[in-house]
Formats: sequence, structure tokens, C-alpha cells
Amino acid sequence: MIVVTGATGNIGRPLTRALARTGRQVTTVSRHAAAASDGVRHLTLDLAEPAALEPALAGATALFLLLSGDLHGEGAGPADIIGLAAASGVRRVVLLSSLGVATRPFGTTRIRMRELEDELRKSGLDWAVLRPGGFASNALWWAESVRARRVVAAPFGDVGVPVIDPADIAEVAAACLLDDRHTGGVYELTGPQVITPREQTGALAAALGSPVRFHELTREEARAAMARSMPAELADDTLDILGSPNPAELRVSEDVERVLGRAPRSFADWATDHVAAFR
Repeated sequence: MIVVTGATGNIGRPLTRALARTGRQVTTVSRHAAAASDGVRHLTLDLAEPAALEPALAGATALFLLLSGDLHGEGAGPADIIGLAAASGVRRVVLLSSLGVATRPFGTTRIRMRELEDELRKSGLDWAVLRPGGFASNALWWAESVRARRVVAAPFGDVGVPVIDPADIAEVAAACLLDDRHTGGVYELTGPQVITPREQTGALAAALGSPVRFHELTREEARAAMARSMPAELADDTLDILGSPNPAELRVSEDVERVLGRAPRSFADWATDHVAAFR
């Protein structure tokens, strides 16, 4: 049996479907209640209390570990989850980390994530680490304004990074959970090309079949909007990357193709698949 945390998110949902299609038993875990699909057990648990995960891990052989931002905060104990998994008989853990662990290693959240990666390596379990860059699904932040006014408002309109479709992250995670060949792998996951917010706007317009205007925000305007839904430190970190990506953050990784045998999906592919959110 495989346990998937963060099961209601943009990675957890396609990962659950991919695993269920293989006939594996799957238990999904999220902080909020969710309907379970056929053959999938769902538990509503809060990973801020690692011991609460114990019922989900009973009989599990593998765990996909995705931690929300607050679980990297002061006083959180995500390493306890790894210890609990080992004590419960789990043999393999696939950890969703961040590309920033390698590209900007000295921020507080990235130091804690690096420490968690190190705990996993020392655990005696089989493991794999996924380090994605920016997500194509972050464009959903624009969905309301596109629906209402056909406008995308974002900073740094002509600065791009190679954003990745979360469905590709999910497919890589499934491969790492199911295939021994990926044990000990550290995979940097990006999309197939660098793409700017202005170019993303064009891709959304093409998917919709109607014009979408791009409006460039100042950094201060963007920070104020982001700070309403994330810690200020994380907002600043994100804006640093979006405004001045370093060479490592601009690099297009071959790891998705290495694992899946195909190129990663483009942002245009993602926009076509999710166009209903913008109509």
C-alpha cells in the first residue's frame, strides 16, 4: 500500500490517479476532507501532528511526502514523519523538495528542507528526492482576473523560468515510488523551455481563443498581493527568483525525460488542459 500526502493538490490528485491505475492500494491524506475515488482510502489528517499519520501508515510500504509551507516553520517536526514511517514498516519515501535547495541554499525554508533531505538519507529507507522549479499551475493565481477582465497582472513580465506542469511531477513521483531503479535519485524537474509571464499570457489567450491583456505589476504591488496568502519571507524569496533568476534557475533539466522517456509538457499544454479555469 502507498500513502500519498497532499492528496488534494495539483500533484497529489494526478499522482493518486496514476498509482490507482496500476492496481496498487492507495491511501490519500490531506488536511481537509475529500471524496475518495474507487479503490482509494482517504484520511483527513494534519501533518503538523506527525503521530496523527500513524493510522495511514499501518501496512504501508511507500510514502509520498509533500509538506505545506507551515510545516517548515519554527517548531515544526517534519523529520518525525520519516521516523514514524520507518517505525511503521514503510520501506520507501519519495520527498517533494525544491529546486531552491540547490540554487539558493541559504534561505530559512531551504535550510530546513535540506536538513529534511539529509534526515531521509540517514533513515535507512529507500528514498528519492524531487526538486521542482516553478509550477505552471501558479498561473491559476490569474484565473479570476482572466475570467472577469481578460487580464493577467504579474511582475517581471519579460523575465522567465522553465515552469513545470505538476502532472509531470506526479508522473515522476509515481515512477520513483514504483521502480527500484530510482532509489537514491535526486531529480531536478523543470519544463521544456524558459517562458515569461507575458508569453504565458499569450499561451492562455491561445487556449481561450480570445485576447488576454498583460498588466505588469511593480515588485511592491506583487509582494502586497502575495503576502495575503503566504509568509512575507516566502513572498520575498519567490519574487527574488522571478525577478532575477540565476543561471541554475534558468537551466532546463533533462530529468523528466530521463525518468519518463518523454519531454516534459509545455506551459501551452498545461494551459490547454486547464482552460476551463480561465473561462
